[in-house]
Amino acid sequence: QAQLVESGGGLVQAGGSLRLSCAASGRSFSWYTMGWFRQAPGKEREFVSAITWPTSNTYYAESVKGRFTISRDNAKNTVYLQMNSLKPEDTAVYYCAARVGATAQPMVRPEYQYWGQGTQVTVSS
Repeated sequence: QAQLVESGGGLVQAGGSLRLSCAASGRSFSWYTMGWFRQAPGKEREFVSAITWPTSNTYYAESVKGRFTISRDNAKNTVYLQMNSLKPEDTAVYYCAARVGATAQPMVRPEYQYWGQGTQVTVSS
């Protein structure tokens, strides 16, 4: 069973940048499809980005395309989300998610078996 720990959240002004990290336990990290989701107060948890196994294809929500970049370092069992040009509407708790193996629907929340506790990102205007 994988355990996921997010870090890197915080308070930033609009236009600024943050890099989130998600460290995963277990020896099979390279076999995981990894995703980032976020949940703002009063809203549903929504897809942000994913990087798949085995192809390392990347996927982004339309709202973050061109601003966010997902990457992974299998040697460190870590996935990253580089967030640039942040906007107040990016304010949310960001969650890391993992599933073993491939999926045809990396944007779909139930596809993921493991979740982190979340890290708060607040973007001030």
